[in-house]
Amino acid sequence: MPLWELQEWLDEQDRPREVLWYIKRLSGNDTLANGTHQAGPYIPKHILFNVLPSLERGSETNPRETFEMAVDSHHDTQRVTAIWYNNKSRNETRITGHGGADSALLDPDSTAALTVFAFWRETDVQPFRCHVWIARDAVEEDVIEERVGPVESGQTRVYPDLFSSLQQRPKCWLDEDELPLSWIEAYPTGGELVDKAIQLRPEASADVDHRLVVRRECEFEIYKSLEHVVEMPRIREGFGSVDEFLEVAQPISQRRRSRGGRSLELQVKAIFEEENLVEGVDFSFQPVVDSNRRPDFVFPSESAYHDMAFPSDRLRMLAVKSTMRERWRQVLEEAVRIDTKHLLTLQGAVSPNQFKAIQEAGIELVIPERLQSGYRTDIQPYLRTLESFLGDVRALRP
Repeated sequence: MPLWELQEWLDEQDRPREVLWYIKRLSGNDTLANGTHQAGPYIPKHILFNVLPSLERGSETNPRETFEMAVDSHHDTQRVTAIWYNNKSRNETRITGHGGADSALLDPDSTAALTVFAFWRETDVQPFRCHVWIARDAVEEDVIEERVGPVESGQTRVYPDLFSSLQQRPKCWLDEDELPLSWIEAYPTGGELVDKAIQLRPEASADVDHRLVVRRECEFEIYKSLEHVVEMPRIREGFGSVDEFLEVAQPISQRRRSRGGRSLELQVKAIFEEENLVEGVDFSFQPVVDSNRRPDFVFPSESAYHDMAFPSDRLRMLAVKSTMRERWRQVLEEAVRIDTKHLLTLQGAVSPNQFKAIQEAGIELVIPERLQSGYRTDIQPYLRTLESFLGDVRALRP
């Protein structure tokens, strides 16, 4: 499908007064990848109750509402059912009735796909309905994230509500008087944000997997609190047209995206240094190898990699990608002297077919321990933690 069709679709759904977008990456429990048979994607109660108020009937057991859902990316339209499971052992809302394994929403290969649910509110002239786009490749994900900002596994976005009211202050949320004045005048660098996250969440006694995940979350909270201070005065003024809204919203999304692309690499580098790995001795960060390729990390060093007398079986490389989908194939072109590649990602699940392809290509996934439970139980034994990867690197020291 031509890319312009996705761009047209986004423009058509972009009606802030009529349509609420809910954006997420499909988990293994949303699809059939984990074999849990949840029968449909999870949508938070506060989202469904907002767009479909008739569903919030607490006096009934498991109330439900049917409506039309069009998965426009795959030319599939179904009558589906929103269900509020409100019994003692379960309290969640899901959208079910997608037609089984033939549905793109339930297809295991859609696991981790960036997905936009555009909920059209009911009016006097049109019924409630939902249009869905499941990104089919990294290019489509880029187009969507240019509009809404980066979305990692486990994160969600509501659009156009860029700054929804906070139910409670997150641990790393900073008020205006707690933010450096220089940050308010000009957004900070990625390194400055990482340093602040480490300051707020040192977690000195915790293992490296825990440190990485909580600091990554902390950094994004810091960034959102800064956005709130810098951007909210303009947002409160309101907008006279969609074009005016986009003039504010799109730069915000683009800044989020550019920040997110660099953040994880810097967080990992900081942890290596905390673990007494010395840059240039124990690892090299984004060295130039193999005709200007730049892997994120090479161990023990760039000079060892270029020394043909240095045994290749004592070299390691680590690529860092917050999400991967087909981007994992880029890793195959990096550090050609190293047969087994390592890829650290925060992606919360992967389909069996994709994992088989990754394994057969000679890539080992490095997944922070807390995120491994999102993977199928038969895949989990083949995942490395960051701590175990570091143990391997330490063992290579002379």
